[in-house]
This record gives sequence, structure tokens and C-alpha cells, in this order.
Amino acid sequence: MPATDPAAPAEPFPPSARLRALIDEGRLPAEFPRVASLLAEADDAELLRAGRFLGAVDLDDVLRERPETPTVTVAITGHSTLNALVPAITGQLARHGLLTRPHLCDFDSYVFELSDPDSGLYAADPDLALCVLAPEIVLDELPNPWDVRDLEEVLAAKTRLIEGLVARFTATARGTLVLNTLPLPRALTAQLIALRARAGAAAAWHEANARLLRLAEAHPRVVVLDSAALADACRGDSPAPDPRLSRYAKVHLSPAFLGSLAREVGHLARLVTGRGRKCLVLDLDNTVWGGVLGDDGPEGIEVADTYRGEAFRAFQRLARQIASQGVLLAAVSKNDLEPVQEVLRDHPGMTLREGDFVRVVANWRPKHDNLRELAADLNLGTDAFVFVDDSSYERGLVRRELPEIAVVDVGTEPALHTERLLADGWFDVWELTAEDRKRPTLYREELVRRDFISGFDSLDDYLAELGVTVRLADVAEGDVPRVSQITLRTNQFNLTTRRLQPDDVHTLRRDPAALPLAIHASDRFGDNGLVGAVFLREDGDRMVIDNFLLSCRVFSRGIEQACLSAVLRHARERGATALRGHYVPSPKNGKVAELYPRSGFTALDEAPDERGGTVFEHDLSDIPEPPAHVRLIESLAGAGETHEKGERHP
Repeated sequence: MPATDPAAPAEPFPPSARLRALIDEGRLPAEFPRVASLLAEADDAELLRAGRFLGAVDLDDVLRERPETPTVTVAITGHSTLNALVPAITGQLARHGLLTRPHLCDFDSYVFELSDPDSGLYAADPDLALCVLAPEIVLDELPNPWDVRDLEEVLAAKTRLIEGLVARFTATARGTLVLNTLPLPRALTAQLIALRARAGAAAAWHEANARLLRLAEAHPRVVVLDSAALADACRGDSPAPDPRLSRYAKVHLSPAFLGSLAREVGHLARLVTGRGRKCLVLDLDNTVWGGVLGDDGPEGIEVADTYRGEAFRAFQRLARQIASQGVLLAAVSKNDLEPVQEVLRDHPGMTLREGDFVRVVANWRPKHDNLRELAADLNLGTDAFVFVDDSSYERGLVRRELPEIAVVDVGTEPALHTERLLADGWFDVWELTAEDRKRPTLYREELVRRDFISGFDSLDDYLAELGVTVRLADVAEGDVPRVSQITLRTNQFNLTTRRLQPDDVHTLRRDPAALPLAIHASDRFGDNGLVGAVFLREDGDRMVIDNFLLSCRVFSRGIEQACLSAVLRHARERGATALRGHYVPSPKNGKVAELYPRSGFTALDEAPDERGGTVFEHDLSDIPEPPAHVRLIESLAGAGETHEKGERHP
């Protein structure tokens, strides 16, 4: 590593200029992984410039050099001139290490594009389809003159139309449809001179938007973004369009509004490619509380009762709120551990307490070393971390040493900490599951397990005392959100890295040739919940494992061997002649490359996986027994029938 000071002044050239240099020098395809860190702190205007430069790059050139780079196809339609959205989205996705394959539909063609299964939008097979709605879809159809009743009728007709388009999309496409609610222009209500009529018009508008927002409840593959929240995120720029551009060029939505929309699309793209974050790691001094504990002492830090203390308390409340939804909360601080524990335990003004954290690390070692060790303790990759620190030096050092960590610059003004942490939706999930809410408790139990293992002379002795129970069963209706989430968020034990939305899992449950299985695990320390999945299907006289996934929390306990043994026996009992399994390498799943060979499978050179992986086959003649320390309970359905296997354990 170069011996540069990470807190030194920023380079004189902005990120987009450095990106342009990479492109001009022909180095971008080989060095695309650098782009995410290069754009990490770029604002929306800078990301728009970066997106314009990246729009001239041939995606196939990048994929030849970096075939592992995730690519997201984004189709854009709507009722406005939306050309500027393409570079904005391209820049936002690049900030998250993603390539964009855009498809821009013709102006005001959204009804045709979403209603005709043969349209260009459906032919693009988008991962994300954006239908960007401007208020003009209502304004242009109001009579002249008009009253509140006319407005209600037009709004009702438009919402019915959109509901129909949503139904067609979800029945036709595999991707996610992204809508926005209609921004309410002041010029609409101001046309009514009666104040009561203005209130009625606004109420009708908001009620129509509420109907749009509820579309997400009925359709799992629909996301509806609240235009009020998008406008609020415009960071001081006007969310209202320039009247001249709106009238003459049909630009009905402002650049600032489209920039906020593009940022949200970046968050969604990160979600569909399984790049969500799991752990929020906080610095303490001047981040969680005001002042330096070592200098000011517990009585001198600011956590409440002053105007700055109130700001820090608000940030603590936010961290606690995020943690309550399954995000792991940890602290890494340059401090002595004992006074930190004393503050977290006893300080009367603290909102966060020691029990809110899965781990508190306080010492004088470099923070990047502590972050690496924390990741190992939690059995997570460092790319699952979001790190928050007020110090530019510490942020710079972590960025340099661990560029895969999302580093949040909260600055020195505590009143802005909350806004800056929330700006990028790092922990967004499609749906909150019961396992999400239990996750911090499960990880605390895992740390107890790690302490427990230290008392044994061998791993075998530890596993024998751990009391692992595995239940392999059909994916039930209530399991669907969690199973989908596992495919989206699991990267290390994920043999093909196929990502499934909840609707995809529902489809597999209905397929008579498919058998999606959920893996549940528990041990002497508690119930780990739903920790993995096996996607099995019939293919002629063979059965095939399309994917096999397991949470990083439960690695190396024999769970995978027990499940594979059960699936092999099930294939033989169903009369299959062989069981095939696919392995597609990714930058993170190398640890499972030998899973099939170690279990008696043979690689088939004549049947390569179409995505560049390997197909393995087991002839079902010599099926390994489950590990002796695992109690295995099976409840597997054959294609079209259900039967109990009961318990299988030595």
C-alpha cells in the first residue's frame, strides 16, 4: 500500500474527471472494480457526469475483462422527457459496483409498453422496469373549467389504468416494476380560489397516491416510491420542474427530482443483485456521543440535556431503530474498553446500551484491523459492513484498506448524522421477516458458541456437545419471504448465486416438477431459524439441484452434509437414476467449490453449466450418511405428493 495520508486533502480532480481519465486511457474495463470507491462520495451532479462518461463504454468490454461484474438491465418509460435519467442511473449503479444496461422507451409510451407483451420494454427483459409518472397524466385530462369532482373522476380513471398495467406486468415479466406517486403541483390547487375546495382537491390527490402505494402490498414485484420523500431528498434543489422546460420540452420532473429517483433506483439495483448490508458499525467519540471519553470522562460527554447532546441522542435512537429490524449493531472505538462499557451500562443519558450491540470493540489498534476481526467473529464478509465515523482520517484509512466497506461521512455536525446515515438505504430489504427481527439475538448466541468451543480440545468434541438438529422440509407459504431473502443476501455458501424474488419462490412452489426445500437448524443454545434452502427439480429420469444455500451463521457444523445426504436419498427413493448439482463460481463462493466432489459427485465435462460453471453428478449408488453429531428431521414432498420421512439420526 502506498504510504499516503488518508486524511490528506482530496485530489485536485473530481471523481468524474478521474473516471474519464480511466476511460480515455483504455483502463476502465480491467479496473472497473475501482469505480465504486472512486465514486463513493460523489454527489448526484457528479454521478450524473460520471454516468454520461460511462454511457460511452461498451459493457461487453468490461464483462470480458471482469466477467464477475453484476449487470442490471433497467427499462425506463413514463410520461415525461426522461433522457437525463439514463446517465443518472448509470452513475448511481456504478457507485455500487454495478453495470447498467439501459432501455429507454419512447416519450409517453408507458401505456403501450406495459400493456403489450410484445413491446420493447418486455423484450428487454428488465431486472428493474421504471414507470415514471408525472402529474401531467392527470392535469392534461382535466376539463376547462374544472372542479374537485372532475379531479376525483380523472384521478380514479388513472389509478384504475395503472392498476391494470401493474397486473399485466406482474403476469408477463420476471423483473421488478418501480412506480412513483404523483407529485402534487401547487399550480393545481392554487387554481381553486375557495380554500375548502383546495383542501378537497389535495385530499383527492393524496387518496389516489395512497391507492398507488398500496399496490406494493398486493404485488410482491412492485415497488412504489413516495414522491414526497423523493422531493424531500432533493438536498436544497427545487423538486419542482422549470415551467419553461415543462411547457416546451415536456420535462415535467426536475433534474433534482430525477436525481433522487435515480438514487433510489441504485438502492433497488443493489438489492436485486444481493449486495445489501447486514451490520452497522459505529465509532463512539463524536459519533454516538459528543466529546472524547478518554479526555472528558463519562460525566463530560454529551448525550442529552444540551442542544448537541439532543442531536447525539436522536442519532442513538436511529441506530436502535435500525437494529430492532434485524441489522447487527457493533461499535469500534479507539478507547479503553472498561470506561466504554461503564458509559453504555450506567450513563443516565444514554439511549444505546451494551445489550443493543452484538459486539463492542474498544482498543487502540487500527480500526481496519478491528473491522477484519469483527467480520471473522460474526462470520461475515467485510462487504456486509456500513462503517460510520466522524473522523476523516479514520474514514480514509478504512476506505484505503477495506474499500468494500460502505463508509458513511457523518461530518462534525451531529444534527446531520441521522440524515447522512439514512441517505443510501444501506439495509433495505424487500420484506421484514421473523428471522430478521431475531438476527441480533442469533448472532449474540453465535458469539456464545464461539466462546463455548474454546473449552474443547477438538472440533469433533465441540460438535458432539453442540446438539445440532436440522429440519429439511418443503418451503411453506410463510417461508417464502425468508427463502427469497436468503437467495438475495447469501453470497459465500451460494452454489450458483441465482437471486429469487418472493414471486419466483411462489412460482417454484406451484411447479409440480420443482421441490424448493427450507433448512431449519437449532442447537443447545437456541433456534437458528430458517438458515438455508435447496432448490430441487425433476429432469427426466434425473433430479437436479439448481441451487443450494446456507447462512454464514451456521457454516462448518455438518448441516450441509446432512441436507445433501437427505436429498441424495430422496432422489434415489423417487426412482431417479442420478442427481446433478450446479456450481457457478463467483468472487465470494470459493469455499463451496469442493462441496460436490467431497460428497461423491463427479464433474461432467460434456455438460457444462451455461453460465460458465460446472455440472456435477452423483450416481446414487453410495450415499453418505449424515454426520454422526447431527439429528436430521426430514419432511419432503415428492412431485405432487407429501409424506413424512420422520427423524433420521444415528
